[in-house]
Amino acid sequence: MSTKKLNQKEKYRCMTRDLDWEPSYQTKEGIYPFERFEGIRITDWDKWEDPFRLTMDAYWKYQAEKEKKLYAIFDAFAQNDSQTKISDARYVNALKIFLCAVTPVEYQAYQGFARVGRHFGGVGARLACQIQAIDELRHVQTQIHAMSHYNKHFNGLHDFAHMHDRVWFLSVPKSFFDDARSAGPFEFLTAISFSFEYVLTNLLFVPFMSGAAHNGDMATVTFGFSSQSDEARHMTLGLEVVKFLLEQHEDNVPIIQRWIDKWFWRGYRLLTVVGTMMDYMLPNKVMSWAEAWEMYFEQAGGALFKDLERYGIRPPKYVEQTTVGKQHISHQAWSIFYQHSQATNFHTWIPSDTELDWMSAKYPDSFDRIYRPRYQYWRDQQVKGERFYNQNLPMLCQVCQLSLSFTEPDDDTRLSHRSLIHQGERFHFCSDGCHDIFRHEPEKYLQARLPVHEILKGNCGGSNVEEVVRDYYHITSSEESFEYLGSPEHRRWQQWKNDEPKPDGDLPKVI
Repeated sequence: MSTKKLNQKEKYRCMTRDLDWEPSYQTKEGIYPFERFEGIRITDWDKWEDPFRLTMDAYWKYQAEKEKKLYAIFDAFAQNDSQTKISDARYVNALKIFLCAVTPVEYQAYQGFARVGRHFGGVGARLACQIQAIDELRHVQTQIHAMSHYNKHFNGLHDFAHMHDRVWFLSVPKSFFDDARSAGPFEFLTAISFSFEYVLTNLLFVPFMSGAAHNGDMATVTFGFSSQSDEARHMTLGLEVVKFLLEQHEDNVPIIQRWIDKWFWRGYRLLTVVGTMMDYMLPNKVMSWAEAWEMYFEQAGGALFKDLERYGIRPPKYVEQTTVGKQHISHQAWSIFYQHSQATNFHTWIPSDTELDWMSAKYPDSFDRIYRPRYQYWRDQQVKGERFYNQNLPMLCQVCQLSLSFTEPDDDTRLSHRSLIHQGERFHFCSDGCHDIFRHEPEKYLQARLPVHEILKGNCGGSNVEEVVRDYYHITSSEESFEYLGSPEHRRWQQWKNDEPKPDGDLPKVI
């Protein structure tokens, strides 16, 4: 008796949907208790469209081929001493932020998808979460391997997992994913799969990886584009999640809208760090943060929310403020890092004259008026031997955990500050968006671990910032932080290139 050979569609069904079963001695409500407590109503899990359409055997073969090519390039990069062929040693400081900020949150994403996949009654959603969890774990591994070579030649990359849990500015990405992972399963998917992966992830991977290519870092480019092929699937999942939930029941619409408002704003604040890397830490620049925001959010995101109008979804609340903020946030964040760089794992510097001119051209309405005079003043102070370091601890936003250094959307000469009193205690926020997020669920954010508060409470192993940086952060300040010019990395780079020290106005070119 001959057996019928299954076609691809039938084989896929047999190895995915048909592996599900009906429980006999437990109720589905008992097996999936978190499926209902957020208020989301699912009427038919069979309506879920599988965005990946991969069986596990096909997935491993597909990823194995990518791994072979990826690690061949890693090996070639190391064997050719390619760390000496990048544009400038300043570029590596961007990798320090990437390794300490992005790689650990990829691991948190892996943990998050592995957890929430357990709580969905639909087999399609469980399979999608399983495959994305494996993707995220792979991203962690490839990023660590790509940047491990730099750890042999540069400072600040040695203890990234420890730093992620403790260093002040790394609480921004950590709190974002802690927030998502402590939410319910449907909010987690809306936060990570839709708001971050679909709406915002291109702002991280595409322009920054292009910047790595322009600066001669083919190891980072390779892991970036290897990850980006996975990100394409993740973006498909993000859109499928939201459309599926909106189509299931009309009661889901206001819940999803509130989550979109919240997680768009949280993602926008998180990407401030990426904007700083693009505008200030790439010696050979590709595009400005403002241009990237216009391309990857305003144009692509505008089309997306136009499509979602038919479900009753509007653009995220306060989206108009980001149109103003794109002209400022990277400069404001770099100013924070510059004056507090004695407590970071990377170096900072005043942009060269060529770079200042580039930013004047990219930000004609704001840079010369507000930021160039600031940098010129700080440069003058440095020439006099009085390089500016802020010895005070900044006030942090209770939600996004960035310092209150952003300006009002309608007045870029005034700092934005919101506050409210909850249970007799006053809490502070950087924006209307963060203020609204706290007001909706204060119990979640009033217990946030704010690094500055912990230092002042004496919970960081030292009585002053120098001890905290050394003993609690595991940062050797004299080697890993402070000013780039004259640092060990600057001197080593000059030795590699047999260069004499260059004047500040003649640092490497920008394009």
